Amino acid sequence: MSRYESKDWKQSMKLRYDYNNMLLGKVDVESQHPSFQKKVGALTAQEIDAAMPALEKARLSIARKWGKPSRMMAWTKLPYNQKTVVRDILSAAKGIRKNFEYLVVFGIGGSALGPIAVQQALNHLHYNDLPAEKRNGPKLYVVDNVDPERMSALFDVIELEKTCFIIITKSGSTSETMSQTLIAFDALKDKLGEDSIRHQVIAVTDKAKGNLARIAADYGLKKFVVPDGVGGRFSELCPVGLLPAAACGIDIEEMLAGAAYMDELCREADLTKNLGYMAGLIAYLTMKKGKNIQVMIPYSDSLKYMSDWYAQLWAESLGKKYSFRKKVVHTGQTPVKALGVTDQHSQVQLYAEGPFDKVITFLGVDSYRTTYTIPTGFEGMPSLSFLSGHTMNELIQSEQFATEMALTHAGKLNQTITLPEVNAFTLGELMFFFEVQTTVCGELLGIDAFDQPGVEEGKINTYALLGRPGYEDVKKALDAQEKKEDKFVI
Repeated sequence: MSRYESKDWKQSMKLRYDYNNMLLGKVDVESQHPSFQKKVGALTAQEIDAAMPALEKARLSIARKWGKPSRMMAWTKLPYNQKTVVRDILSAAKGIRKNFEYLVVFGIGGSALGPIAVQQALNHLHYNDLPAEKRNGPKLYVVDNVDPERMSALFDVIELEKTCFIIITKSGSTSETMSQTLIAFDALKDKLGEDSIRHQVIAVTDKAKGNLARIAADYGLKKFVVPDGVGGRFSELCPVGLLPAAACGIDIEEMLAGAAYMDELCREADLTKNLGYMAGLIAYLTMKKGKNIQVMIPYSDSLKYMSDWYAQLWAESLGKKYSFRKKVVHTGQTPVKALGVTDQHSQVQLYAEGPFDKVITFLGVDSYRTTYTIPTGFEGMPSLSFLSGHTMNELIQSEQFATEMALTHAGKLNQTITLPEVNAFTLGELMFFFEVQTTVCGELLGIDAFDQPGVEEGKINTYALLGRPGYEDVKKALDAQEKKEDKFVI
């Protein structure tokens, strides 16, 4: 029996969401001037109670959409409906590990941020620098930007004949990803012959529609499908993220089990005990109080890139001009990435003494995968020798707690999400938790958390500037704009 099939083990791996430091009483401002209390914006029990009917209404609305592809909620089914797909992924991953020394992923947005976050969390922190016998699979390179220097640098560090390429774009029209694809195809044809493409390229795309689906059919590529109703930023738990993870030896079945467990927890009928729903509500209430910035500070290098993944999920889902009813609302909360303890020495000064416009979310870990004891030394210097005999585990956890308390004392709202340990199960939990939180907050805000119209204009302009057929009128408008005299360029 796998460990994640044990009820006791699952319960021991349950993540905790602590929002005490968002509440009046814990954030002690009652003795302060009313203007200071208003700045702090701490939540009261009465405010939370008053919002519970709205949260229940959101729950019912989400339940009606749950798992419906047309409403972009099919990500909720991913922990359960992929047994056949997972077997296929594991088989393909085994082949990648056997036949290739390098794995290059071309994707952007969730297609890149998810694989990067999972790789950082669950494999060695210097994975690519390890010798082959100490790695779980090929060296992994996730290429999301189109900086020409970065693309050139990639080909300096891989051996083309030993490289598998995974191309991820559901539409097959993503300019960044498809430009990378053209470059890789050209390189393979030039050095190894056209037939090499069929053996060294895997497509992750739509079932039948789009350019990449057509290319996969034309070249006979191995293809995995991005399910209908799963948007890019919600796609890590489908082949988009599972294939790169499995190729690098990560237990994707355990990740899905963790997500299923969080789904179970987020179906708790008592919403005051429902992790995802309460997190969504707390975010909504603090946004209504003017907390326009969400700072995420993981106290673990393994969770560093969870902040990047979360930033897209939060910003692209909640940053909307229009409500469901087409009312102009300009809503959203700006995500900021940090790392504890590194950014205690760069950003926390601002958070402690700067504006009252932020919520700080700490990501903590109970048990790190390594214990490192600080050696004895500098006995004649008590201000240093006190560290001797302690562990770095104690030090990082003490610094996290100390920062939480300092911010709370300063009247700065903060909350903490704690993983018992970082493993595939808890990471699946965490990602599903954030997806539920985002969905609930979007529902409370009355906006569509699953579209991204603000991104589309930039895409269209890029198509026009590079001469894509059908965008000639846009090109004319952009050319006219460019010809206007700009008086304020120095």
